[in-house]
Amino acid sequence: MKKTAILLMILTIISKIFGFFREITLSYFYGASNISDAYLISLSIPTVILGFIGTAITTGYIPMYSKIEQDSGTKEANKYTNNLVNILLVICTVIIALGLIFTEQIVKVFASGFEGETLALAVRFTKISLLGIYFTGIISIFTGFLQLKNNFAIPAMIGFPLNTFIILSIFLSSRTDILVLSIGSVIATASQFVLMVPFIHKKGYRHSFVLNIRDKNIVKMVQIVLPAIIGISVSEINILVDRTLASRIAEGGISALNYANRLTGFVQGIFVVSILTTLYPVISRMAAENNIEGLKKSVSEAISSINLLVIPITFGAMIFSGPVVKLVYGRGAFDAQAISMTSVALFFYSMGMIGIGLRDVISRAFYSLQDTKTPVINAAISMFMNIVLNLILSYFMGIGGLALATSISAIFCTGLLFISLRKKIGQFGARGIIISSAKILAASIVMSIIAWLCYWVLSNNIRANLSLIISIAVGAMVYFVMIILLRVKEVDILISALKKKIGKSAGEH
Repeated sequence: MKKTAILLMILTIISKIFGFFREITLSYFYGASNISDAYLISLSIPTVILGFIGTAITTGYIPMYSKIEQDSGTKEANKYTNNLVNILLVICTVIIALGLIFTEQIVKVFASGFEGETLALAVRFTKISLLGIYFTGIISIFTGFLQLKNNFAIPAMIGFPLNTFIILSIFLSSRTDILVLSIGSVIATASQFVLMVPFIHKKGYRHSFVLNIRDKNIVKMVQIVLPAIIGISVSEINILVDRTLASRIAEGGISALNYANRLTGFVQGIFVVSILTTLYPVISRMAAENNIEGLKKSVSEAISSINLLVIPITFGAMIFSGPVVKLVYGRGAFDAQAISMTSVALFFYSMGMIGIGLRDVISRAFYSLQDTKTPVINAAISMFMNIVLNLILSYFMGIGGLALATSISAIFCTGLLFISLRKKIGQFGARGIIISSAKILAASIVMSIIAWLCYWVLSNNIRANLSLIISIAVGAMVYFVMIILLRVKEVDILISALKKKIGKSAGEH
């Protein structure tokens, strides 16, 4: 699992860097403006409408496929996949038809502050981007299919064609027609599916036009995912509230939240998603085999690994929020106001990175045990908390208040899930996790102080961007030394594994 996670991490890093270039391209040509706001809302609408269905299907599909394959064989499991694809295509057709009829009303729900030209532009963008729902839905199933077949690389690589076509469309739209932005996003989504097709075929999938909504496996999966759909829709409601409030606070507010969220998402994508992608199929099989001890160990390792990587990055993102935003986005149409808004959002979003990462790990443990009720209840509590905090904090803090509300609710939800999982499966190394986390926290604090002092000294003598890069490098070295000195268990395991590998290689020579 660890080797696969490392490979995925490398692929994801490259993909996320490419994705960053996409965001930089958008910020360069359109900054934080009414055009970027309208474009981002048009992308959010199909994602939110289908997002909760697609994610829930992936969540229910993986453990269901594992069970069917174990009980009835691969042929039946693939037949179930085929039926599910066709059902989803019908659902997507209905969603698109309704979306095209009620586009303006839907846009107003997602961005109640849009008026005049911005509203008209968002409606035009959305009518085009809705067509991408077909591909998003199918990709959600085949991502799980390939992961079950131990092909993690292709799902991790589909971001490459996506980002390529989006970057190209942003560039072309600035020189031709603004609608090229949305047309490009649909082509980009389709390109992901095209990349997956030969590998799906190689793994034995053959499509046929079978449609049976009464199939016992489909009925069972629906029973499993219904609570998950509610839970995931809770998360989407949070995004909806954030966006619609941001549209009322300031022009470019939606874009500022998006740019900041992309930066924190970069960390989640590299470290958390890489770990989760390999973890979920493994613990799903363990749950199906009733191997609870193995499940506990895998979850504990995943939590500790995420803490080791995400906690120091959280501190770094907070102390360098302004310089990082300026380094990444500060050029072209991305002016001083855009930098200011995005920096504030990044600072407060950073606080919740560890909560979001751990919440995703613990939720997967419940899903693998086919318990979707517990994450739903906890997510609902978190949603109400987030909405209340959004309304209060945005009034006093503007854009920063929306980001802070998201972070607080994520941390609170994670705490609830941690307690619930302990009650369900018993002890899973909580004492060790707490001790390890305390050491990581101490190392992160020391790292932050030294990195900030380094930046303060250097920025008075050399360029700010170079000062930032050097300070981050110094901070990383300090953190690495600190976690070795504090004997963080996960580092000791990693060093021992490296020593064995080096020793083995030397022995072979």
